[in-house]
Amino acid sequence: MDPHIFTSILYATIIAGTPLIIVALGQLIAEKAGVLNLGAEGMMAMGAVAGFAVTFHTGNPWLGSVAAMFAGATLSLIFAFLSITLLANQVATGLALAIFGVGLSAFIGKPYESETLTAVPTLPIPYISDIPILGEALYNQQFIVYVSWALFWGVLWFLYKSRQGLILRAIGESPAVAHAIGYPVLKYRYFAVLFGGAMAGLGGAFMSIFHTPLWSEGMIAGKGWIAIALVVFATWRPFRVMVGAYLFGGVMIVQLFLQGSGLKIDLPSQLLSALPYLATIIVLVMISRNPLSIRLNSPASLGKPYRPDA
Repeated sequence: MDPHIFTSILYATIIAGTPLIIVALGQLIAEKAGVLNLGAEGMMAMGAVAGFAVTFHTGNPWLGSVAAMFAGATLSLIFAFLSITLLANQVATGLALAIFGVGLSAFIGKPYESETLTAVPTLPIPYISDIPILGEALYNQQFIVYVSWALFWGVLWFLYKSRQGLILRAIGESPAVAHAIGYPVLKYRYFAVLFGGAMAGLGGAFMSIFHTPLWSEGMIAGKGWIAIALVVFATWRPFRVMVGAYLFGGVMIVQLFLQGSGLKIDLPSQLLSALPYLATIIVLVMISRNPLSIRLNSPASLGKPYRPDA
């Protein structure tokens, strides 16, 4: 393979995997606290439209990113109130949130469908970005890509090196025991869900501000669902989230490369476009064949409502 083509594919894979990393790490924190929020698709869509709108009117992509995080967190707060305070079924509430967020974002985004933003330039790291192939692909990215790497290390440190991370994981395993020894279970769960919502909003902002600086209905295209599946694929471990995100991102890019390369492939373009979603299904089926691994790594209270005794 031509080195320039390989560099281009690797560069695009990093970009395609970035929103998945951001959203999946946010959902990982929420699920480690025992809360299953299936509304990532809706929160991403709301983050995308909010981020685009604010950036369009202010010209500041970072202000737009903050607005996107706020939009995602606000939507997740609704979910938290219903599922944590009112003890509504988490699966049903999350699905409703996904549908609501996608529909509301389409309504809000109607005036912006023909508008575009100025592309955010890349931020090459001096000297390192000049290294052939890997340097060009990894260290000549937009700033938010570096943010996703910092987020990975931050989540890793928080979960396994900090006292608060230990408490969060304890709550995910047994909220009753955590409450009995004096930890504020509901408070931790609220913060975890809000963090997951903010990261979903930021992932949506990446799509509409940094990746393709425009808004169009349906631009999230199932990436929220892939991010949720990615947490299961990673068996709730941050490093595997990172690897899985780039794996799925690579599948997305390869199918686009195959369609645009001019190679004679006796496959319908629709099937090639479906490859990332087929890969998600296949991976989940393979993981489900090993229930022991899931039981060992899945938070024991995941998806189960909890109300502290009075």
